[in-house]
Amino acid sequence: MFAACLDTCVLYPSLQRDFLLSLAVEGLYRPVWSGAVLAELENVERTKLVERMGLDPAEADRRASRLVETMRAAFQGAEVQGWEALEGVFGLPDPDDEHVVAAAVMSGAGAIVTDNWKDFPPDRLPQGIESLSPQEFAANTVAVDLDRAWTAVAHVVARRCNPPLSPDALLDILASRYQMKDAVDLLRQADRLGTRPR
Repeated sequence: MFAACLDTCVLYPSLQRDFLLSLAVEGLYRPVWSGAVLAELENVERTKLVERMGLDPAEADRRASRLVETMRAAFQGAEVQGWEALEGVFGLPDPDDEHVVAAAVMSGAGAIVTDNWKDFPPDRLPQGIESLSPQEFAANTVAVDLDRAWTAVAHVVARRCNPPLSPDALLDILASRYQMKDAVDLLRQADRLGTRPR
């Protein structure tokens, strides 16, 4: 199965994370990440909960920790081990991103999914690994199997109950907020053709 190394920046927006990981649950790809990605995610999630949501720091700590624990439990083979030996050998513009490439190499990933594409120049990536935006990756992944992609949409919607979210509303958000227009177009085309699972 195709493996993709997810950078912290694509896991930070909660709805984008939910959609991308739901595609993985449906077996459309295998997600991988380093322990450093999870540590960064926990830190930025904690900050978001305090600064944007106004949560008490202790409650923010609890929720951020629970997010990472849930991800570890749901994707038990995703956290790459032994990547530290490769950190610093790729000559990336930002040395703090080396762990992402190291994890991709150690896991046999074919792509790094990131919004920070300039920090992963193609000439610095090992052969067989490409840098993809979450928008391009979502479109490629949805195209693998539209039925399973629609099942992922249904699962995201089922978890969103406060406030409720319809499938069409979710697609609108993915297209507008996250610029996943190509993936959404594929899903809507399947719906118009009557191939969407009911």
